[in-house]
Amino acid sequence: MNPLLLYLIIISGISILATIYDKWAAPRHAMRVPEAVLLLLAALGGSVAMFFTMLIIRHKTQHPKFMIGIPVIFVLQIAVLLFAVWRFVESKG
Repeated sequence: MNPLLLYLIIISGISILATIYDKWAAPRHAMRVPEAVLLLLAALGGSVAMFFTMLIIRHKTQHPKFMIGIPVIFVLQIAVLLFAVWRFVESKG
């Protein structure tokens, strides 16, 4: 399996679990996942999985930091990926 794909599957799974756990912990006054950790997981590659998980379980959907921030992170990730591909293609040509 492609190492990048495996990484994205793992980080997406961790992002999903962290989001679900934070939703579960909130009404129980249990230890929460810090917002910075959730945003870091999104930045590390779990942005799409986390965003859709938040929509499905209705968690943090009233927080602009997440509803705007995570899509912005995703767009930046795509931009970096496209730039890397472009540089790779340019170096081969």
